[in-house]
Amino acid sequence: MNKKIKLIEKVIEGQHISPVLPKHIKNYLIDIDGTICDDIPNEQPERMVTANVYPEALQTLNKWYDEGHIITFFTSRLEQHRDVTEKWLNDNKFKYHGLLMDKPRGGNYHWIDNHIVRATRYEGAFTDLVEKNVKIQVFK
Repeated sequence: MNKKIKLIEKVIEGQHISPVLPKHIKNYLIDIDGTICDDIPNEQPERMVTANVYPEALQTLNKWYDEGHIITFFTSRLEQHRDVTEKWLNDNKFKYHGLLMDKPRGGNYHWIDNHIVRATRYEGAFTDLVEKNVKIQVFK
């Protein structure tokens, strides 16, 4: 599935910079294993076909997609698992824009970017997001 999103072109001091999304559109990067379905390690790819979907994840992500947000799955599954992963996503009726494979394994991610980044850790309940004041690490 692929729904086209219009980006906003930016020019600073006569120079084009990376385009950005409209403020009301979020760009979600969603893990697969242990976040939207059973946690399946790459060492057991045969289980990827029969992974149990988390119904709340399916409902919430498809709602976000229908609201116009970008849904991209970002997984530690290997490129060789792309076909089985796409088939599983489609068979389970997930709506999404993209699938990025080969995310580094092991967690403890720290994403550094020149764009706004927000991180949310999945801990067993997939719902709409709420705002909270939290402590974060930043550059000096």
